[in-house]
Amino acid sequence: MDSCAVRFLRCLRGLPLLVCGLMLFLGLILATAARGQTLDASQLKEPTDLGSTWLVQGGDDPAYARSDFDDSRWSRFDPHGDVSHLFLKPYPAVVWYRLHVKVSPAQTGLALRELSIERAFEVYVNGERLIVSGRVAPYRPYTSAARIVQRIPDAMVAQGNLVIALRVAIAPDEWISGDEGYSASNLTLGQEGTLKQEAWLAVLGGNMLNWLDSGLLVGLGIVALVLFSAQRQQWEYLWLFGLAMARMVRWPMDLLTLFHNVPILWKLPFGLLMIASPFLWVSVYFGFVGRKIGPKFRAYLCLAGILDAYSNMADIFPSPPGLWGLVTNLPFVTLLAIVIPVILIVDFRRGNREAGILLVPAILFSLYIYLRFAVAILLYIPGWRPFALHWLLQMDKFQVGPFSVSLNSLTGILTSISLAVILLLRATRLSRRQAMLEGELAAAQEVQQLLVPERAEAVRGYTVESVYQPAQQVGGDFFQVLPVDGDGLLLVLGDVAGKGLPAAMLVSLLVGAIRTAAEESHAPDVLLRKLNERRVGQSRGGFSTALAAYFAADGMVTLANAGHLSPYLDGREIDLAGALPLGIVSGIQYQTKQVQLLAGSRLTFYSDGVIEAQNAVGELFGFERGQNYSTRPAEEIVKAAEAFGQSDDITVVAVTRTWVGAEAMGEPLFAMQPVGHASEGSGRQSS
Repeated sequence: MDSCAVRFLRCLRGLPLLVCGLMLFLGLILATAARGQTLDASQLKEPTDLGSTWLVQGGDDPAYARSDFDDSRWSRFDPHGDVSHLFLKPYPAVVWYRLHVKVSPAQTGLALRELSIERAFEVYVNGERLIVSGRVAPYRPYTSAARIVQRIPDAMVAQGNLVIALRVAIAPDEWISGDEGYSASNLTLGQEGTLKQEAWLAVLGGNMLNWLDSGLLVGLGIVALVLFSAQRQQWEYLWLFGLAMARMVRWPMDLLTLFHNVPILWKLPFGLLMIASPFLWVSVYFGFVGRKIGPKFRAYLCLAGILDAYSNMADIFPSPPGLWGLVTNLPFVTLLAIVIPVILIVDFRRGNREAGILLVPAILFSLYIYLRFAVAILLYIPGWRPFALHWLLQMDKFQVGPFSVSLNSLTGILTSISLAVILLLRATRLSRRQAMLEGELAAAQEVQQLLVPERAEAVRGYTVESVYQPAQQVGGDFFQVLPVDGDGLLLVLGDVAGKGLPAAMLVSLLVGAIRTAAEESHAPDVLLRKLNERRVGQSRGGFSTALAAYFAADGMVTLANAGHLSPYLDGREIDLAGALPLGIVSGIQYQTKQVQLLAGSRLTFYSDGVIEAQNAVGELFGFERGQNYSTRPAEEIVKAAEAFGQSDDITVVAVTRTWVGAEAMGEPLFAMQPVGHASEGSGRQSS
């Protein structure tokens, strides 16, 4: 018994040592566990995300970056979850992360690829700063979409162990978002060449559809601008061009932020462009379906634009908490997802084919918005957040091979294709209409050629020269030379306001009216009065100038003027009383003036196309040149005005009193022969 008791007492004497040993062993185990697992990358064959357990500490101390810093008391953190549960409010402004990585000393070319850690962070490896974006303290946020690849020095890898430390600034609004700080896919370890290649493929594949969408829209905008320059009444073309330019202006910043993180404030001017987005989109849709935007609706569009710009600049300005963030987009969303589809449906049912073409992408985009809003609401329901995040990612970055497909980009492409189809259909209709118009112009030209005098009965004592050169295929100048009983001659010439086919149609009406009125009277003032009464009420805001001259057999010329240029007698301008043009006011009495045309004298009549010819520097042919040229042949006067710079129809008629006895010498008294080729549309005539 005594020996057993002695042995028992000896065992009790060694128990403290055993307990101390066990406690030391457990302490070592706990300390090792507290440091977190060391990531073994010594057999690394392909890039791997650094998604292992990290150690986390709030606050800011430069010593946290050192490789020999004791992080055994730091909190363990799974980067697949939320870091906010490790801290109490108020949350720290700076959070440090540390990860121990085992590598093979023989490895070379290792690098880190960073994507979207936060708006301001620093990455250290073994105490040396390797990557920096923004400024942690004092806080200066940068964009975070760039894929940054930075090589780890081979000398560090040769040590066999890497300590990666992250210094991350987390703003108060980011703590509310639920995905603040570091996540499992933010850092990737691998070979530098492989990481860069994957980064390029990710940029190209993730943005190809978006670039295609933007490229189609910009191309359509340029085409629309060309169409608007020819069809100024089609304002939807201008709005489409504005929409394209707003997208194109954002391109440089969008491309830059794919490869470099830049200060957030650089995005402010481009974000302000979003204010015009609702107005431009609604104007395009309303323009194509023929609807107008009222003042109250413009005010609503302005509000929607301001709120949309605010929501798209959440990185710059604080976002409303919770579901209030969705409310800022609600006015614009209501337009795109409700107002525009309803209007397109209504107009399509009324027979608007263009509304039907635009309806398909509009409905698809509406469904996308409804789905996105529903999933966004699920983000704020406990337990549904992972599901909502997954489907938000699928809607915007659904992987199809190397490409990321976004429903937003797909609907944008379909919208651009629909607009292109509408422009093509309109161009086809315009081409057909142009062909019909050219046929009508050709017919009008033939009719006008018949209206321009070519031959008339001989009138003793006078010869006439005439040249008519329209500015277009058909013109607005007119003149008629009509023989009168008793060896007299009646000349009426003038100018219809405007050009082209409408002016040519009025010319036809006036020529018919002149011939009818001349059968009743050859007195110039009576003739102009009858023409004026016939034109009043039919001018539709336009007018016609006219000048009538009756040449008697004895050389006495009676003239009356209705707003036309005065003629030149042997190089001197005749002073005629002024009067309103035809078709403005009823009951006008026109004054007459008589001049004697002696043998050999010449009376020259112009249309304003001669005086208003303008050269490249803006100088007019003018009255002085017109007077100096008035004694020259009609053909020469017209060529001089054309060479100077024709901008309007040109008509020159010259009447010369022949010498007594000219008929006895066998000379023609009055004959008119065409000069030039009628098929070329010159319209020149002389006699």
